[in-house]
Amino acid sequence: MIFVKFINKVISWKKFIMHETVENLIQIQKEIKEKIAELKYNNYEPTVIAVSKTFNLEHIKHLIDHGHKHFGENKVQEAMDKWSDIKEKFGIKLHMVGKLQTNKVKQAVRIFDFIHSIDSEKLAQKVANEQKKINKNIKIFIQINIGDEAQKSGVEKQKSSNLIKFCLDNSLDIQGLMCLTPFGEDPTKYFLELSKMNNDLNLTKTSMGMSDDYIKAINYKSSYLRIGSKIFGKRN
Repeated sequence: MIFVKFINKVISWKKFIMHETVENLIQIQKEIKEKIAELKYNNYEPTVIAVSKTFNLEHIKHLIDHGHKHFGENKVQEAMDKWSDIKEKFGIKLHMVGKLQTNKVKQAVRIFDFIHSIDSEKLAQKVANEQKKINKNIKIFIQINIGDEAQKSGVEKQKSSNLIKFCLDNSLDIQGLMCLTPFGEDPTKYFLELSKMNNDLNLTKTSMGMSDDYIKAINYKSSYLRIGSKIFGKRN
């Protein structure tokens, strides 16, 4: 009995000193598990990418200490500055989730393990060339302009199969499709459409769902959930 009380005190103490980012992540993971159980999906466990763009390591280190491995950045130079010295030490898997400029590909290939934003043959060719130079195999997602928005990146839906063929012909490791849904709209129909496209193209993974809609993305078995503000709070 005394031992049980001692353990409960330790648990309470750990909870008291737990950083809010870790608490947020744990709550998100709980919500994800509950939703999967509700849907009765078997053998499905999505990966949470903690999108840490604009936050410094002092803010991120609590998640690293907690054991979280997958982090996302949307600027190459910020990723280089932030992660170069510690990425290998902690076994971090780094995801490029923002628009990638061709003049940044060389550095991106060196620091990132995943690129979620390939949307042209020119960009794909550059990635293929650079990863070959250093004998590295980046995991690639093709970004689809799912809402046909002129202001957004992403390949047009009708051109996606040609881009995927080009990537495969150049030995790129295509994981699946990625999308950013139109702001302010219910993402459900877009998640459904991307999931169907993914299946039709014989791809196995999807990258969809962010802080505001990751629970809805689970309905369509999104493989990677890109969650930033729900973990780290509002950005400056």
